[in-house]
Amino acid sequence: MKPILHTLIFALCPFLLFGTDPYPLNPAIDVQHYAFRLQLSAETNNIVGKTAIEILLKQDVETFALDLQNETAAGGMKIVTLQVNGQQTAYRHTDSKISIDASGKAGEMLKVVIEYEGVPADGLIIGTNLFGEKTFFGDNWPDRAHHWLPTVDHPSDKATCEFIIEAPIYYQVVANGRLKEETVLSYETKITHWIESVPISTKVMVFGAATFAVDHVGWVGDIPVSSWVYHQNRNEGFYRYAQAKEILASLQDIIGPYPFEKLANVQSKTKFGGMENAGNIFYYEKSVSGERKIEGLIAHEVAHQWFGNSASEKDWHHVWLSEGFATYFTQVYREKTYGMDSLQAGMKQMLPKINEYRAKHPTSPIVDTTITDIKTLLSPNVYQKAAWVLHMLRKQIGDDAFFQGVRTYYDTYKLSNALTADFQAVMERASGQQLGWFFDQWIFQPLLPELALSWKYNKKLGKLSVEVKSSGLSKSVRLPLEVGIQGADGTISTIKTIDVSGESTTAEWDVAEMPAGVVADPNVWLLAKVKVVGQ
Repeated sequence: MKPILHTLIFALCPFLLFGTDPYPLNPAIDVQHYAFRLQLSAETNNIVGKTAIEILLKQDVETFALDLQNETAAGGMKIVTLQVNGQQTAYRHTDSKISIDASGKAGEMLKVVIEYEGVPADGLIIGTNLFGEKTFFGDNWPDRAHHWLPTVDHPSDKATCEFIIEAPIYYQVVANGRLKEETVLSYETKITHWIESVPISTKVMVFGAATFAVDHVGWVGDIPVSSWVYHQNRNEGFYRYAQAKEILASLQDIIGPYPFEKLANVQSKTKFGGMENAGNIFYYEKSVSGERKIEGLIAHEVAHQWFGNSASEKDWHHVWLSEGFATYFTQVYREKTYGMDSLQAGMKQMLPKINEYRAKHPTSPIVDTTITDIKTLLSPNVYQKAAWVLHMLRKQIGDDAFFQGVRTYYDTYKLSNALTADFQAVMERASGQQLGWFFDQWIFQPLLPELALSWKYNKKLGKLSVEVKSSGLSKSVRLPLEVGIQGADGTISTIKTIDVSGESTTAEWDVAEMPAGVVADPNVWLLAKVKVVGQ
């Protein structure tokens, strides 16, 4: 996803490799499938739901819990009936949890059917769109699905799902997966049924209902691409979202086969700039205009289909495996489409946000396990800085190893979940390098070096000497800084590398003629503030 605005507070990370996830996971249960049946009303915001949940028991259980927001003054859901394997079953519904008194043995399947109704306080955005028409849009990230759907609301428990939506006849409904059924029930209502056969996290299980105009853009291989926009801005929306087809084709060539049954691009009421729902991307309402200015946003959300939706973070603290990847592969797409200059410009454009965030949160690393409010995890650390980490890793191990490693990582963890250690292990195998130092200093430490580079030339000896100073920089930190040597005409004729470590590092190179100057990091490969202070 791309946030619009967020204010965040972070604390010092203890530099642990694995996060301390605040969600109380139950390793005894594994949801296999959700069937969500919902009735929508044009007159009220009350929804009527019936959800069937298929659960595999991985251990013996006497009781277990699901997530569903109970009724409060702000809204919530009231359970009407609850059955397990066809039998009415005792339960307690408090503090957003349904505690269910049902026992079973490891290896057994339980089918839980819950009928409920209420007005969602969050998660399902019910309101009027730009044109004053009532709409319904799921908006679940990070753990807001349970405000309107009974689930295990955690990214690690993936399941297939289906949405069966009964709505006023004038609504078009889009959801995850493929369209199974669209049937008119009467002059007033119809039913729309979508089925997602690929296991996904609840954060990206959604439907949208509005008076859409729908454009079937075309196919990328066997993947249909479509645009769903408000009918009032049909022409602008179709024009703007059509870019998704070429973006999908390009990223598929870079990463691997697209993981879902379709790619729908949807104008919506999401709270974010874009939300990467699986095969069913929601964009903010004002993303539609007569000009194509959201190519980067579309590329970001399409990249999420591989990273975040298919290969997902195992807990929320490792969200950089989603957001950092989507941010960097947006730039990789631009590199493939427009050239290396575009990639370099994109990386430079990220620097002000990284620096501004660093100034306010100097002790915050990318993986910060001290954060307990997961809604505050999004920041330039997990977007822009994490993208830079991937960029530097690419330089460290080389293009061949980097892209092969990324493809292997995706292929290994597609339809599944990973932590940072899993990605590190794959990249070590791909490169033949030990990368613990790299991940420690860039992911688990709040590193953003400030360097001062000075140089002098000894004409008699034909030697160029360079010194790089950095107050307080640890000897354990490794920074390969490229230095471009300018000829008399100002162009860079030679590039040398100095391995910066500690508070002062020097290097000396044979250079035949007096340089016109030196340029730090001319090819934009190192995340650091570097000031060239002259001779």
